Amino acid sequence: MFFIVVNFLPLGILVYMAPLIHNKKALFNYEVIETFRAGMELFGFEVKSLRNHQGSLDGSHVTVRGGEAYLLNTTIPPFQAANTPKSYDPRRNRRLLLMKKEIAVLARYESQKGLTIVPISVYNDNRKLKVEIAAVKPRKKFDKRELLKKRDADRESQRTLKDQ
Repeated sequence: MFFIVVNFLPLGILVYMAPLIHNKKALFNYEVIETFRAGMELFGFEVKSLRNHQGSLDGSHVTVRGGEAYLLNTTIPPFQAANTPKSYDPRRNRRLLLMKKEIAVLARYESQKGLTIVPISVYNDNRKLKVEIAAVKPRKKFDKRELLKKRDADRESQRTLKDQ
């Protein structure tokens, strides 16, 4: 399942942007409560790598420390390994660029028991890279089964409508 972000240009032209990298497991394993858009503090070679659809959001999460939000355990390999510094860590903590009010809301969600904050996707917003993060709660096993049954039923109904 991909998110498509729609930008409205002054001339009324719609631009659809597909995500550069996507956390597919997050939407299956978690129930989304609220989503946020944030910028990221990146090196230039990390930006090039993300624009080449390299990187992984699996196992990553967001934490709030000292009034700032950080993206942890996100893997972004260097664009050209030969031209990167020797001390570069692909899984380093990356600071998220959010407003103070949004950080306060995220801190509240993080402090609640049973809730966590995970990244959903990384996408282009004009020339800037943005990450979509969400406050989520884990799904139970039976909820996952119901979700799979619903998807299968929807897919089957789409097939029947297409055949007619």
